[in-house]
Amino acid sequence: MTVPITPLRPEEYAPVPDSGFGALETEKGNLPLESVAVTAHLSGLTAGVEVAQGFRNPYDVSLEATYVFPLPPRAAVTKFTLEADDRVVEGLLKERGEARADYDRALAQGQRAAIAEEDRPDVFTIRVGNIVPGERVTVRLTLSQPLPYEDGAAEFRFPLVVAPRYIPGVPLEGAQSGGGVAADTDAVPDASRITPPVLLPGFPNPVRLSLATTIDPAGLDLREIRSSLHTVDTTTGETITVELRPGERLDRDFILRLAFDASTSLALTPDDEGQEGTFTLTLTPPADAAATPAPRDVVLLLDRSGSMTGWKMVAARRAAARIVDTLTAHDRLAVLAFDHDVNRAFTGGLVAASDRNRYRAVEHLSRLDARGGTEILAPMEEALRLLDDPNRDRVMVLVTDGQVGNEDEIVERVGAKITGDSGIRIHAVGIDRAVNAGFLGRLAMLGSGRCELVESEDRLDEAMEHIHRRIGSPLVTDLTLTAVDLDLVEDTLTHVGSLFPGVPLVVSGRFRGRGESPAIAVRGTADGEPWERTVEGRGAGAPAARAVWARAELRRLEDRYTIGERELESRIVATSLRFGVLCRFTSFVAVDSRVVADGKPRHHVIQPVEQPSGWEMPMNMSAVAAAAPIRMEKASFAMDETFGGAAPGAPAPPPPPAPRMMRRTPAPDTPSQPFAQPPGAPPAPIPSPGPGAGPRARGRSVSPGPMRPHPGRERQPSLDSVRALLAEELVRLRAAAGRPDQERRRYLSDLASRLRVIDQMAGGHADLASLAAELEGAERADADLARLWQRAVDLLGRLTGGAADAPAPPDSTRARRPFWKRT
Repeated sequence: MTVPITPLRPEEYAPVPDSGFGALETEKGNLPLESVAVTAHLSGLTAGVEVAQGFRNPYDVSLEATYVFPLPPRAAVTKFTLEADDRVVEGLLKERGEARADYDRALAQGQRAAIAEEDRPDVFTIRVGNIVPGERVTVRLTLSQPLPYEDGAAEFRFPLVVAPRYIPGVPLEGAQSGGGVAADTDAVPDASRITPPVLLPGFPNPVRLSLATTIDPAGLDLREIRSSLHTVDTTTGETITVELRPGERLDRDFILRLAFDASTSLALTPDDEGQEGTFTLTLTPPADAAATPAPRDVVLLLDRSGSMTGWKMVAARRAAARIVDTLTAHDRLAVLAFDHDVNRAFTGGLVAASDRNRYRAVEHLSRLDARGGTEILAPMEEALRLLDDPNRDRVMVLVTDGQVGNEDEIVERVGAKITGDSGIRIHAVGIDRAVNAGFLGRLAMLGSGRCELVESEDRLDEAMEHIHRRIGSPLVTDLTLTAVDLDLVEDTLTHVGSLFPGVPLVVSGRFRGRGESPAIAVRGTADGEPWERTVEGRGAGAPAARAVWARAELRRLEDRYTIGERELESRIVATSLRFGVLCRFTSFVAVDSRVVADGKPRHHVIQPVEQPSGWEMPMNMSAVAAAAPIRMEKASFAMDETFGGAAPGAPAPPPPPAPRMMRRTPAPDTPSQPFAQPPGAPPAPIPSPGPGAGPRARGRSVSPGPMRPHPGRERQPSLDSVRALLAEELVRLRAAAGRPDQERRRYLSDLASRLRVIDQMAGGHADLASLAAELEGAERADADLARLWQRAVDLLGRLTGGAADAPAPPDSTRARRPFWKRT
């Protein structure tokens, strides 16, 4: 039979705007975030930045939009405004619990409101509620940040995407703290706040990005400007302007490097009120000082987890080899490569850094590939045990992308051992185009070391030169500051540290009153001899100095709180409120007095973020989709559940488990971060750890990842290997019990696809296969929803042996402290 094909006439069809191959649109519209505009002004070694985020409600009901985004880890956020309907509402900085209560109360009363919160030093969340249909609103953040300086160049780095992070630990029951895709765990109690969905590659550019930077040398001899990763246009005049070209995406950090000569100075910036002020001391290294090398113990930690695949693993191996090559026969060396296990180049710990052992270490590094999960705590604790000789220089070098969610746990466990006079220095080399700079910076600060960020292989050699000098002996040690004709406020100085070649010492603090000739004397020891330098003070009109110091002080106090000084909470809140700088214990909240909606928002959407540049997609995505047929008629539901979900802190149960991310590696990392892939594809569970797994992995249910076992974990299939996954499914099933019937039917149908995958992992289990077959028909009108739901609860409870069957508290949630007050 021959069937003719007749083309449509132009008047018979109408093209959909912004459509094309790879475009995604649902009957409810597109995503709420329309634009991100960054405007920065660089003056000397300080940057003032304004970030404007534009949201639009494409729905026919009121909307609450959530956006998880990064900011520079040393930036001080000092202002927050909400603009809508020709109105501008100034945000107020309040204690975090109080700000949340104000925000929730405003939404319940139908008022438009917005709240800005800090979840990590470099991860923030904005929620804008009661955006009425078709309305556009803008939120603005104002911040100040210092520019790190080394070897004659300053760097302005502005992050644009929150990369997926590895989430270890056992999932917590009850309502989640946020609307992200990973469940809160005992190791990361706010995991659901730092794991936004990730867009599939090829998704049409969903956000208009603009970034303009003006540069004022402020009297310095600016010799060169270099831009990394992005394409820019530059104009010159009285000031220099650098702008991103249209079409750039929010998938990697924006980086400018400015070459000029720094100078020694002491800037005194008085407050607008009273006699107090902020000082900033910059001291360049002495040109006539030379350090005598001392015997060193160096432990090198190399991250080989799945997120390090591709160019990152190549760069990490090169970086580690460069560090090994800098050692001498007087030094000792240990090399630990880690993912879910720790792999050692030498048995027995530290060995002499002889020519033979250095060759063996480099050869060992050359064979490493990316695989597995980022269990970073165990190798760091092993490294600290090896660095136990106080008569030698003790150095730990960590090479990683830092993409973990349990930063607080690591800082708490490691920080307690390296604070004070431990003598152990920690240097971090962060390799990624969207690196977790906040976490690596915290480690380097606690360990009196350096954090070097590498966004490309071209940048590697320059970065390793910096690390090489820092691994070497400092020029001046045991530094102390003594004020002359200047009254310094006790316990306000930032970290003093030591003087290294090419790296100016920058110290700031608070002063209370000054005389006619204020100065600060810096004393220390250079090559065994006393060393002193006096720097005279001068008045400065640098309003950002107060905020930059306050941000550094808050980070210092928050790290001490994390390590165990819980009594500092009230001091942290008081410091934040006094200086008007956002921290993890406070929030900016803006409430419009006008009532615009009938109660709380009817729809909630968490904005998905870009896939970070350089992160690879898996080649075996089709295998996952084949495990359960993809049903495209559920696209609208997927938009609500995968991109949306309950508002943070709301009593509504969390969405069904979303498909997990995979990468093109033999055994990928498990960062608990999905791409926005078609609904119906099941999560690919991670197998139980084998006997070789570290203490963090054993006995824990890690967020699901790829189906294939990690190398070294091959085992015979059994129900025991998937029991932890079944327990997690039971917890999520109970949490979803309060949903509307139609959503519960869809949930059971999706659960069927996941149980089929788990059944395959277990090598075939009759009861699991039978339950999956029954649940596949849950969406039929004649299916008995109550019976199927109870059948799933009973069987999962029996197969997990009661592990997830403990009676819930009366309110069906586990009592726990607010997520920002981690226990």
